[in-house]
Amino acid sequence: MNILGISAYYHDSAACLVRDGEIIAAAQEERFTRKKHDAAFPHKAIAYCLSEAGIASKDLDLVAFYEKPFLKFERILETHLAYAPLGIRSFIKAMPVWIKQKLWIKDLIQEELGFKGKVIFPEHHQAHAASAFYPSGFDEAAILTMDGVGEWTTSSLAVGHQNHLEMLMDIRFPHSLGLLYSAFTYYTGFRVNSGEYKVMGLAPYGQPKYKDIILSKLMDLKADGSFKLNLDYFNYCAGLTMTNAKFHDLFGGPPRKPESHLTQREMDLARSVQDVTEEVMRRMARHARKVTGKKNLCLAGGVALNCVGNGKILKENIFEKIWIQPAAGDAGGALGAALFAWYEVLGNKRVASKAADSLKGSYLGPEFSNETIEAFLKERHIPYTRLDEGSLTRRVAELIAQEKVIGWFQGRMEFGPRALGARSIIGDARSGKMQETMNLKIKFRESFRPFAPSVLREKVGDYFEMDQESPYMLLVAPVRSQLCRTMSDEEEKLFGIEKLNVVRSSIPAVTHVDYSARIQTVDDKTHPRYHRLLQEFHDKSGCPVLINTSFNVRGEPLVCTPQEAYTCFMRTQMDYLVLGDFLIDKKTQKPLESDSQWQREFVLD
Repeated sequence: MNILGISAYYHDSAACLVRDGEIIAAAQEERFTRKKHDAAFPHKAIAYCLSEAGIASKDLDLVAFYEKPFLKFERILETHLAYAPLGIRSFIKAMPVWIKQKLWIKDLIQEELGFKGKVIFPEHHQAHAASAFYPSGFDEAAILTMDGVGEWTTSSLAVGHQNHLEMLMDIRFPHSLGLLYSAFTYYTGFRVNSGEYKVMGLAPYGQPKYKDIILSKLMDLKADGSFKLNLDYFNYCAGLTMTNAKFHDLFGGPPRKPESHLTQREMDLARSVQDVTEEVMRRMARHARKVTGKKNLCLAGGVALNCVGNGKILKENIFEKIWIQPAAGDAGGALGAALFAWYEVLGNKRVASKAADSLKGSYLGPEFSNETIEAFLKERHIPYTRLDEGSLTRRVAELIAQEKVIGWFQGRMEFGPRALGARSIIGDARSGKMQETMNLKIKFRESFRPFAPSVLREKVGDYFEMDQESPYMLLVAPVRSQLCRTMSDEEEKLFGIEKLNVVRSSIPAVTHVDYSARIQTVDDKTHPRYHRLLQEFHDKSGCPVLINTSFNVRGEPLVCTPQEAYTCFMRTQMDYLVLGDFLIDKKTQKPLESDSQWQREFVLD
């Protein structure tokens, strides 16, 4: 049985194909349209999933959409009526697309796909919960979902047992942990629904001087993690912005203008909302353990991408094991909807592996054969060297040890926002200058943004205060104290962004200013070539850790195709590019004549 899952029309549209309970393919629409966070109907992602499964839309048995449009419309309508006439501008802006399109998603799906079969609509947080529990490998688990808002729910607690999900309790709009975080994202001058990572990365440069104000003025937080927001300070219910004048007065001025200079105030605001978010997450997790009695926890929803908060739950040992959906945001709703249909709606038996999840390392996107890559290189007259497996990983390890920056393009593309060694830019974590070099000369992004380490699974405990798998880069843990260096008196006096260039450990390029790191563990089963590269680097340097950041530049999605990888490579100061078995040296390349020459459609293998 072939089930197609779809998420669309908010941000990060995606599609997923599940066959007899097996996840065959999943991808975000942005990777094909090259529009970051593309919210449009995922035509290209669907086409890819069908192609990967070797079927046409007529072969689908069922389609699942990740939320209930009519219930969501009810929430929007009731909210606007409650705040009328204040919300008239946003109401007028929102209504046409609902009346013309969003209310008729079943008809739209059937028309776009030429599909006459059944379409189902789980609730948004049911889809999130399904995306977290069913692939987790756990027989049973507590499930926390936290995001901005679905239909009405903004956070939920569920329990999963075998093939069944039971939703136990929720927090409802307008009270939302995700929207609180987004309000501070907006206020500190970053883009809502994409800049939250920046707030999390900025937080360690600040002090939590506004934490008490948030907890006393903006939020009434209970011991069980439930809360209510003081809506007098927010504008998202009725207006076109997240915060209002009362909020701005409370925190000493208007929102920072995007791209303007970052001040200590923004850093302190980021730290304050991050600390509050972590506290809410910990309280919710404790309550989930108490209510369900389960020893395992699954997490999904956009807030579950807050890897610092996840790390705090892990450190507190509230649960024995934690599994986090790598595509935790709305993209993962497509996966969750399809799995919800297979297990909950159709009642199929589920056998959890216990030893591993069923997500295949999240390598669920397009793959390009060496024959296809070589044909592209020859057609474009691109100089290259072809190497066998052992020679390739040895040579790349040598180059990294020489502080060269490598574009690494291998196998199937990752599903979710993190690069996990398939579409990655990699470098030497021991280099004190690598963070600034990669941020400013390659990623073209803010210098404060931290980089994550990839580490051999078998060596993670030697370098970080964590000894469990973190394959999806969604847990933060401290760097081992024996690897860290003591700050001098002068360095201790540094303030804010001045802390950036201080070498803090023997792996400074992946050690954040608070001595933490966002960790990806790599094993030899899920991604054998990437594991072999790490092993070769360890053999050569004595260090099993590499910098791993996403293969893209600021404002663009991860690269999907070989020509996108080559274009990104040529636009930046990367030194080498590896496409499959092929090594490409920047010094031997001719400059691009124009970007347009690389933009034609690429045929998927």
